[in-house]
Amino acid sequence: MSHAPDTSATIDAIVDINSSIDSPSVLSRLVEATARLTQAPACAIAVLDAHGAANTFVCYATDDAARETVATLENPQGLMGLIPVDGPLILAADGGSSPGLSDIFREAHPAVSTLLGIPVRVGGRVFAHLYAINKVPGFDAVDADYAAALARASAVSIANAQVHEAAQRRERWLAAGQEITTMMLSGADEEDALAMIARRAREAAGADTCALVLPSLEERLVIEIADGPSADDLVGTVMPREGRSHTVLAEGIGMIVDSFSQAFTLRVSQLRQFGPALYAPMRTGARGVGVILLLRADGAQPFDASDLANAESFASEVAVVLVLAEARHADDVKSLLDERERIARDLHDLAIQQLFATGMRLESARREVAQGVVSDRLEEVLTTSLDNVDDAVRQIRSIIHDLRDPDADVSLAERLRREASLSRAGLGFAPSLVIEVDGQVLESEAGPELEDQFDQLINADLADDVVAVAREGLANAARHAEASSVQVSIVAVSPYSLHAPLGGRVTVEVSDDGVGQSPDAGRRSGLANLQARARRHRGTFQVRSNPGEGTSILWEAPLAKLTGP
Repeated sequence: MSHAPDTSATIDAIVDINSSIDSPSVLSRLVEATARLTQAPACAIAVLDAHGAANTFVCYATDDAARETVATLENPQGLMGLIPVDGPLILAADGGSSPGLSDIFREAHPAVSTLLGIPVRVGGRVFAHLYAINKVPGFDAVDADYAAALARASAVSIANAQVHEAAQRRERWLAAGQEITTMMLSGADEEDALAMIARRAREAAGADTCALVLPSLEERLVIEIADGPSADDLVGTVMPREGRSHTVLAEGIGMIVDSFSQAFTLRVSQLRQFGPALYAPMRTGARGVGVILLLRADGAQPFDASDLANAESFASEVAVVLVLAEARHADDVKSLLDERERIARDLHDLAIQQLFATGMRLESARREVAQGVVSDRLEEVLTTSLDNVDDAVRQIRSIIHDLRDPDADVSLAERLRREASLSRAGLGFAPSLVIEVDGQVLESEAGPELEDQFDQLINADLADDVVAVAREGLANAARHAEASSVQVSIVAVSPYSLHAPLGGRVTVEVSDDGVGQSPDAGRRSGLANLQARARRHRGTFQVRSNPGEGTSILWEAPLAKLTGP
């Protein structure tokens, strides 16, 4: 029985469908609106792939029985080729139908008593088939007009949704490429970068698994990196020389595979578990870097031409970045070798030559002692030799300091702790180290705030001298004191502290309980060095020592006021 068109309801349905640019939402609204306007208990739409097979199926039903019936149309035997490309197909309840309807359909779907089939055309091709079923007493021309109007309206929305989704895919690929470029140019490890390439490519393509096929020994191509399900099964797989990977890399042209699981011949058995696949060559100029292999699960939607174009663009960008990173690494290696050569030259020309000359002097002195010749010159030779050794050590420290990465600099407190730790070898025990900042003792487990305050009070130039004074004091104690304990005290008072009536100062005191000595019995050059360091900062230096009472070295320098209150 025919019924009059409801123009208002049709317009409302069209507006509702066009209110979304998301394909799944458009399809859901289309089938529901079709069922409502045609008064059918169930409706479905089957989206077709490039080969005309259904790859997406969306249905709507008023009850479970109707849902089970319409679900059988996901693979409608005998029907796919019978729906006209530009008109409806109607199956009547009395057995009458549009001309040419196959009996195969009736036999395969006996629960479908009446049917309306409408082609949904997008961009000049049949994008999907829209079905409404089991209306009583049956569908008529008015129902077909309703469904056709909705199909035309949905075609516009679907086209817009496809454009929107394509733009989103391009954005994902562009973002992935930018992330990889930034990562590589910031000096990331190549292995980490390759793992990131596989992960980002898989996410951007909507693939289940991504494998990177890279050149190996004997011109072989091997899957070296994989991300996603079954990744472990793929890593280490050698690709056949006559296979797609070699062809894609050699020709520089990507390739789409409909399904590995349904391929008649497949040389790599590990790929049989997957369905659609896409190969994208990583090439720059005439050089092939590798192949990106994207994989989807068996039965998933195939890759299309836009997927291939995006993947090829991404692969080309990645190839350029990998080659640039490789060239930069080669430059870094060359710079490293040049720097090593310079270090070797500096060590040979400066420290080693001086140590060699010192060794010759000591050897001469040893012969004199062996011959029983002991003269006043012997003490001078030993003192000069020790000074030369110290100079050589300073030169080596200077070279090491020049090599140090500024970003890896440690705090002044940590540098002092290291000096105390290193002195254990010479002393035979660990010295006591106490650092005090504005009346607060800085322990190794103290929070960073007090340690930062210590660093801020003492500038880099003064900090180097503070460390040098502590080092020299510990070295003197190790050589001469014969002590059982050594105390190192570093006291810093800020210019604005209540503890600093005479202004901010830093004091370094190294004292021991050793044998003691007269103030001028130590190495003159070492003491002069400490005196010079104090004078450079307008500070003071003094040694207090008496035989049997130990020795104390006191070094002090003023602290400049900070730029702000």
